[in-house]
Amino acid sequence: MSAVAIIPARGGSKRIPRKNIKEFCGKPMIAWSIDAALESGCFDRVIVSTDDEEIAAVARQHGAETPFMRPAQLSDDYTGTIPVIRHAVEWLADNGCAVSQACCIYATAPFVSPEDLNRGQQLLESEVCSYAFSVTSYAFPIQRAIRITGSGRVAMFNPEHFQTRSQDLEEAWHDAGQFYWGTAQAWKEERLIFSEDAAPVTLPRHRVQDIDTPEDWVRAEWLFKAMQEQGTE
Repeated sequence: MSAVAIIPARGGSKRIPRKNIKEFCGKPMIAWSIDAALESGCFDRVIVSTDDEEIAAVARQHGAETPFMRPAQLSDDYTGTIPVIRHAVEWLADNGCAVSQACCIYATAPFVSPEDLNRGQQLLESEVCSYAFSVTSYAFPIQRAIRITGSGRVAMFNPEHFQTRSQDLEEAWHDAGQFYWGTAQAWKEERLIFSEDAAPVTLPRHRVQDIDTPEDWVRAEWLFKAMQEQGTE
């Protein structure tokens, strides 16, 4: 089977300007995702889908390909991941490189590891599913979550669980935001990822960090450096 890594990296980040190529622990953020993809040995090609010439140049410097520039209609704040990966898969097929598997790896996922990418590919094949993607568990039972009301007080989302012991509640998981393996057909048909047709690649919580704000960035660098020092990255 032929497999390709597709790293979406548009140039319009607002909360952290130029986030995809901003230096993170010694090299551009996107380089960590490129390196993991190359080191995994899973892929025939590692491609960055971007609308930005500077991002494309940085991607090439670190070993990825940029065989096309992403169309403007797929580069705004409202375009989801699936149409972007579909575009890349279809572009490859139209240009003589049909693939059977495609893995979306986020450009801002410095904690992604080659080993986890391998696990994802193995799950995609062994489970005969449309997708396999990274997940991690919530640190606290979601059934005991509270909200702040309009009057400034609190209310439980699930008050029926007020008396339920935490250990008796079902564990909940969320998207780890690192990678999404999928069959080429699943991407082309834009099948839903969060469904019975997807297998979870479970990650420990300490290797999952969203990086959406400057505060997230600082925390991620602290965690990343600590993990490197301990040899646990």
